[in-house]
Amino acid sequence: MRQVPVLVVSPILFHCVLLVCLALLPGVAAAAAAPAQVAIPPPRLGPDQLAVIVNDADPLSVRIGDYYRRARKLPAENVIHVRFDPHATNLPPAEFKQLRKTIDSATAARIQAYAITWAKPYRVDCMSITSALSFGFDRSWCSSHLCAATRRSPLYGYSGASPWTDRGVRPSMSIAAENFADARALIDRGVAADGTRPKGTAYLVSTSDRARNVRAALYPRLERNMRGWIETRIMQTDALRERDDVMFYFTGKAHIEQLDTLTFLPGAVADHLTSSGGRLTDSGQMSALRWLQAGATGSFGTVVEPCSLPGKFPNPALLMELYGSGRTLLQSYWTSVQQPGEGIFIGEPLASPYAGRQLAKERDGLRLRTRDLLPGVYRLSHADYPVGPWRELGLVRAHYHQRSFLLPWAGTGYYSLHARQRPLPPDPDNPEHLSEDKAFGDDDDTLR
Repeated sequence: MRQVPVLVVSPILFHCVLLVCLALLPGVAAAAAAPAQVAIPPPRLGPDQLAVIVNDADPLSVRIGDYYRRARKLPAENVIHVRFDPHATNLPPAEFKQLRKTIDSATAARIQAYAITWAKPYRVDCMSITSALSFGFDRSWCSSHLCAATRRSPLYGYSGASPWTDRGVRPSMSIAAENFADARALIDRGVAADGTRPKGTAYLVSTSDRARNVRAALYPRLERNMRGWIETRIMQTDALRERDDVMFYFTGKAHIEQLDTLTFLPGAVADHLTSSGGRLTDSGQMSALRWLQAGATGSFGTVVEPCSLPGKFPNPALLMELYGSGRTLLQSYWTSVQQPGEGIFIGEPLASPYAGRQLAKERDGLRLRTRDLLPGVYRLSHADYPVGPWRELGLVRAHYHQRSFLLPWAGTGYYSLHARQRPLPPDPDNPEHLSEDKAFGDDDDTLR
């Protein structure tokens, strides 16, 4: 069967008043001859929604911020400049509050998230610098006594792409590095990862460290739920070694050996549940920075003693679900931590290795291949022009881990999928909780 490739373009087209808007979007010139275009609800943060915060008193921060802005093509106005002592690991709360006022006043309304460009300071008293920046300094995000639970994040389980608009929180991630070479390599990995749909493996490592191995209880169910979605293996070992396909590595131990024998794929995520992995530059345990230096693109660690409370660490199931559904690293990591006040998120925020869409005309309709649609019911509409008028074609049901959809052919022009009901957050234990309304569907993985 001969397939004709066509271009998938941004949903912004449907908000253009004049057709000349088409000429302003990348790749649209090539789309002019395409038989159809399709838009879906925005699944991930874009460069225009991310602000980069640079410490002008830190030459490394300035250099990282400039390189990142150019690598990700962020608008120049998305760079926010601040100034504070770059040598201290702990920023005093009073000084931080003034700093945050400066950042708030410089943040445009369209900004949904932050990237910061330093490894020090990594904390504000009992909070991590990323959580303090996102929530504001508040001791309710810290343990009231040793091993106490903390306030829960409104972004836990959140699957949208507009956290500030929807939940009033701008999640933050640190592009953390001890030198520019490491920062550049990290950024380059994140950019290179986009849309690669890697064939790598998720390694769920169960160690002999009983106190730090608490996430291992989640592994069997997670392995089952990932079948056909992300290759997942449970390993009974204290250290993974001699692997060349590492896409996820979750473990629990104070120090992780054999990292130099591993090959992390671009966009890879790795973290270890331990007390002070978030003390990036002076930890007595392995710093989360070591994962990035070994080739991972994202990691997480706590900056004060969290005890082994699973809610204070990433839930691998939620992280893998959202990341595997085409979301960014920043979105996926933040949705996975229930109590993030004491933990720092580090990595390249916009990395999205599972992103991407392919659209082809087939004999029976339009074949859309993507991981971007979360389970839910969507209204399918068609128009001859990007501004309408629109004609509704029916409903499309997206099932759990579905990645191929056969849409009805209504002629050349523009197709749009809008959520009829809010797409469900990642929930591998409840994959089929969908509307019973009649929708296009097959017995296999396609929809008509």
